[in-house]
Amino acid sequence: MSAAPAVAAPPDARDDEAGIARMASVLAAQRRAFAAHPFPTLTERRAKLQALRAALRRHQDRLAAAISEDFGGRSVFESKLADVIGPVLEINHALGHLRRWMRRRRRHTELVFATNRAFVMSQPKGVVGIIAPWNFPVYLALGPLVAALAAGNRALLKMSESTPRTTAAVRALLAEVFAEDEVAVFGGAVRAAQAFSALPFDHMVFTGSPAIAPEIMRAAAANLTPVTLELGGKSPALLAPSADIEAAARSIAHGKAFNAGQICVAPDYALVPRARVAEFAAAAVRAFAALYPVVSGNADYTGIVNARQHGRLEALLADARAKGAIVTAAGTGGADRRLPLFVVTGVRDDMRIAREELFGPILPVIGYDSVDEAIAYVNARPRPLALYPFGFSAGALGGVLDTTHSGGVTVNDWGWHVFNHDLPFGGSGTSGMGTYHGEEGFRELSHQKAVFVRHRFFPVGLFYPPYGSWVQRFVVRFYLGKPPADR
Repeated sequence: MSAAPAVAAPPDARDDEAGIARMASVLAAQRRAFAAHPFPTLTERRAKLQALRAALRRHQDRLAAAISEDFGGRSVFESKLADVIGPVLEINHALGHLRRWMRRRRRHTELVFATNRAFVMSQPKGVVGIIAPWNFPVYLALGPLVAALAAGNRALLKMSESTPRTTAAVRALLAEVFAEDEVAVFGGAVRAAQAFSALPFDHMVFTGSPAIAPEIMRAAAANLTPVTLELGGKSPALLAPSADIEAAARSIAHGKAFNAGQICVAPDYALVPRARVAEFAAAAVRAFAALYPVVSGNADYTGIVNARQHGRLEALLADARAKGAIVTAAGTGGADRRLPLFVVTGVRDDMRIAREELFGPILPVIGYDSVDEAIAYVNARPRPLALYPFGFSAGALGGVLDTTHSGGVTVNDWGWHVFNHDLPFGGSGTSGMGTYHGEEGFRELSHQKAVFVRHRFFPVGLFYPPYGSWVQRFVVRFYLGKPPADR
């Protein structure tokens, strides 16, 4: 692997103010450009996606270095796997299917309009606003961008203030491929995010916290901007009574350790048969220790992104301990904000770890006495972004899938449904709305325009007044039947 180029310094507050001042003018420029070229051809869309893919490959080391700088240490492999390969896979999928997605789709007319034609065409919406979070700053910015470009749109990206070096690296990458009236990137903190979300986009994609989502929707509502929300939530791992404890513990520990658990689809907590809670907790500790024998300074392990998030996790653990939980650390952390996995048993509903999305390497383990009780526990809480059943037979798994709601599901593992781009990705209820992967993402960021083509000789005049002709009476009687006699 070649050495990574130097990483740009983060912008200061003056850069944020300058960005805010430019947002509206860049949006106006993109609108003018879209009006001049409102329906990019298949060849044009493919060329843009191919150029973006090539740029990702060229910039892979720069991106990984920038992310690591922002996190104070992040696994290069995990950055390339999720943040670089992730959008490359999405581009590959779009390139392979875009011709079919763009085709006009024939629809049937009602019988009374027989001989006429009807179809649906996917029309670009215009300019899409994309608000990306800090945890996977490249994938969660460029993933929606791929869907937007495939659908023929232009885009403005707002990236997190927590990852300024990554923002600079993404801006440099995209500037090689796109003019600013095609794709533009902005950084900045809260004021910048507020200004961005208040712009009159044709669609907005927000990935972030359920606490912030209502503010995004209120800002979008002022412009009647449709929104796609990916919000996370407490995604449960549900172990069947006969589940392989060691295998499940290894998968769940990996899910909690990947990016140090700072991922919206990380398994948030584990529901385990009550008699096997201690066995599972010990297995999870062993599994993490096998993956990461050393935590502090381990280049394969990621640090918590900043001191504020680190303090939040420490406060969650302190609250659990104060309320009687048993907290077992699977290693020793250090001054570099790398935290080991903390497995927590004796969890009660009044603990913060039972109510708040954890977004870090903390694993509450909750016992249940029957699968129905476990399903009721999941259903009594806000709908999660993901659900992870382990060890269920085909019939029992069908029951779990039918009776629980979640954005997506990976069976006998965690998270991998997100990296399969022929599957839609999105939430349900408080974990989000809408999708932006694969064909569903293409449709989400396109307007599905209904088109009816009247045959030249179709006798539409038969439906004109004056009413009461025999044809009109026949149509009414055919569809509605004879009216009931007066009572």
